[in-house]
Formats: sequence, C-alpha cells, structure tokens
Amino acid sequence: MPATPAPLLDPLAPHAGSADIRLIVTDMDGTLLDDAKRIPDGLWPMLARLRRRGVLFSPASGRQYATLARQFAEVAEGMVFIAENGTYVVRDGVELSSDPMERSVAADLARTVRRLVADGVDVGAVVCGKRSAYVERTDEAFLAEVRKYYVEHRIVEDVTAVEDDVIKVALFDFGPAERTTAPALEAFKATHQVVVSGEHWVDVMNRTADKGAALRGLQRELGITPAQTMVFGDYLNDLEMLDAAEWSFAMSNAHPEVLRRARYVAPSNNEHGVLRTVARVLGV
Repeated sequence: MPATPAPLLDPLAPHAGSADIRLIVTDMDGTLLDDAKRIPDGLWPMLARLRRRGVLFSPASGRQYATLARQFAEVAEGMVFIAENGTYVVRDGVELSSDPMERSVAADLARTVRRLVADGVDVGAVVCGKRSAYVERTDEAFLAEVRKYYVEHRIVEDVTAVEDDVIKVALFDFGPAERTTAPALEAFKATHQVVVSGEHWVDVMNRTADKGAALRGLQRELGITPAQTMVFGDYLNDLEMLDAAEWSFAMSNAHPEVLRRARYVAPSNNEHGVLRTVARVLGV
C-alpha cells in the first residue's frame, strides 16, 4: 500500500512564525544530517537564537551519548541528548533516564549474530553500554561503520562477558537489514523491541525503551506539552517520538510508514529541512 504523505506545512498559515514551541527534538541520520553525515552550517547560529528565546534543542539518535556530545561539544551546555534510541538520556553529563536490558538477553543476541555469521550473513553486533560500545568483529569495513556512531568503542574477545550496563544491542548488516537480519530476530520480539533504525541497522531494546518514551519523560520533567514540542524523523525508530508531539514532521526522504504517521512533511535532509522548517514555524 503506497504511503499517504502528511501535508507540507503552509508557510502562510496563521500559526507560522508565532507557534509556542518550547522543545525541538530531531533525529540525526537522514534527518538533521545530510547524506554525507554533515551538520548544516546554519544550525549553529540558529541554536543561539533558539537559546535566547528559551527553546530547548535536543538531538535524538541511535548514536551513543559520547558521539552526540562530541558532535555538539561547543553548544552542549544545557542540551539534552536522547541517545541510543531513547535508552539513555543525559543533560550536562548527568543521567536523566536510562533503561538497561538484562545481560543474558544481550548475550543471547550476540550468540544469534554468531550463528547468522556462520550461515553466511555479513552482520556484526555492537553491545551498547553506558560507558562504551563493545564489538568482537575486527575487520576494518565493520569498524568503519561502528566509528560513525560509537566514538567510544572497544574490541573485546567476548561481548557476552562485558561489565557494563547494557542499554541496547545494535546489529549492522551489510545487506538490507529489514529483509535479512530483522527477520532472524523474530523470537526476541515476544519480549523486546526489534527496531529497524536504518537501511543497515537493527536495534534491540527493552519493550519500555524508545525515543517516544524518552521524549515523554523529558516533557514531564520540563513541564512541556506535546503542543509545545516539534519533532523531526525519517525512519522507523522515530515513530514513537513523532506520536509525542503535535508538531511532528517526517522528512520528505522518510520511510513510507514515517510519512504516514507524521502530521507534516519537511523538506529532505539534503535540503536542510529541519532548519528551514524551524525558521518557517518559529520565525528564527
């Protein structure tokens, strides 16, 4: 069934430029970042204008906290980072919330990946802890992908033996993850979330953990309503946080299900859709 896109926001609508937005939450890959993984240069002066207006800007990503904190190092003070698909939320180095999973489940996932590899699937596991990410696979092609999202990572002999609070297990599939790796994790869906978070990535987390749950907790903490929240996303791991905001935008390059779920469509990530939409709605 083809997607029925949400409407583009009418720039002449009465609320444009005068909306009472207090919180802006954006996914990173495929949303804020362009296809070359670059943050738009225009974001930095926009963040300063938003801060002066009392609007909180929050990156929400499958990337780890350390990666996000490095990307926003110059403006990180007071910023809330929704990391690891909502399983770890941090502000000014202080944990606001987390949702660790049982290590036995992480170990079962690692063993499942080993069996997939033995069957010829080109996949590797990243066991995501609060302190670091952990991998067994050591080839440069895999590690190059890991480094994009996990600046803090360690190669270990056995990921089932790590001593850390495990908040997520991410699987990188060099093929189409939605058709190969995700179906192989069917058994875990009975107890955990199995989320296709990108063309090559699948994330497994507790049932209670997602970007939407993290966002709703943050809204409660800050006294901010869904009507005061603007959210941008492009992939399946963004669905729940789109539901938590009245100003929900799918990027025009988004997955069909995201286009169905969002209230509005923003220009694509390569057209700086987040910045253009924020400027249009808030007049900054």
